[in-house]
Amino acid sequence: MTHTKQRLLLAGGGHAQLSVLRALSAHATEIETILVTPSPYQIYSGMLPGWMAGLYALDECRIDLRPLAAAAKVRLLAGQVVSIQAGQQRVTLADGSQLEYDALSLDVGSDVYTSLLQAAGDRLLPVKPLAEFIRRWPKVIEEAARKKGYRLAVVGGGAAGVELAFAAQQAFAACGLSATVLLVSSAHGLLPGHAEGVKRRVSRLLQQRGIHNHQAQAVADEQGLQLATGEHIAADCIIGATGARAPDWLDDTDLARDERGYILVDAHHRSLSHPQVFAAGDVCARNDMPLARSGVHAVFAGPVLAHNLLASLSGQTMQTYRPRKRSLYLLATGRKHAIASWGAFSAQGNWVWQWKNWIDRRFMRKHGVRGVDKE
Repeated sequence: MTHTKQRLLLAGGGHAQLSVLRALSAHATEIETILVTPSPYQIYSGMLPGWMAGLYALDECRIDLRPLAAAAKVRLLAGQVVSIQAGQQRVTLADGSQLEYDALSLDVGSDVYTSLLQAAGDRLLPVKPLAEFIRRWPKVIEEAARKKGYRLAVVGGGAAGVELAFAAQQAFAACGLSATVLLVSSAHGLLPGHAEGVKRRVSRLLQQRGIHNHQAQAVADEQGLQLATGEHIAADCIIGATGARAPDWLDDTDLARDERGYILVDAHHRSLSHPQVFAAGDVCARNDMPLARSGVHAVFAGPVLAHNLLASLSGQTMQTYRPRKRSLYLLATGRKHAIASWGAFSAQGNWVWQWKNWIDRRFMRKHGVRGVDKE
């Protein structure tokens, strides 16, 4: 090691990493900490559909990491980890530079599985990376305003795909555009893993909003989407919300991973193969239980991750992250309306959106973001 102090390296500025910054702010430490992230902002995915629908300004949906890092005495380094040499306790950044560490925390999220949609070319708009999606979405609105009969297809029947379809429909309506929004869920249908009552509520609302749901496997071509049913859908833009996949650059690492390429961690969110490495959020998989790729787990695992990182450097006792038996999902439906899903329970209405808005605002205020609801 060429550095003199113990070095904690934070790769990515995801939800769990925010808890690490808060912990470092609250506890004086001699540890040298570096946060490596491509952007000084973390976009809060829970408010992305609301931003699309015009309910939030962009500044209300993103957290500025700079003041949080400064308060924690953490050096913020613009960059992206593209390789990990865990045996040498070293990472390589996109610019070719390398950083050594005594402890490494990974919270870099996941990519979107879009291999079946690549033939769409420039018409394909993956939901991740979020920063790129936000940059391109206003251009979709501009194109829809110029072209009569504009058609947008959202591919993916999970919570993200459902919310994006509703948000896009509301955005077009708010601009007075007659564009068509289509949702293409896989053969597994809408919202796999959610209760039938939730699925029925979503199906009815999609129908009421004029969003047709096609339940079939889809492959993109130069004109739109070819469905496994034989039907062809013309589309000017295809939003890919087709499920998570492990980042490709993880192939260049010696960390233990599962069959899908995610970093394997234990109940402490510590790497199974390299005890100096921890991971949380979508980039990892637990070896002792299945864990849904949801921001909910990243948020709740954050305090445990923060404790264990510091404990690993000081020889203290580790904590265990025990997920709740069921997670609450509040699905935004474009307007100030939402659908709640919690186990077998479901509900919908403007009051559900107010509930979601309160939770989201509270999370953002905790990290220095203020906002005023739009009419």
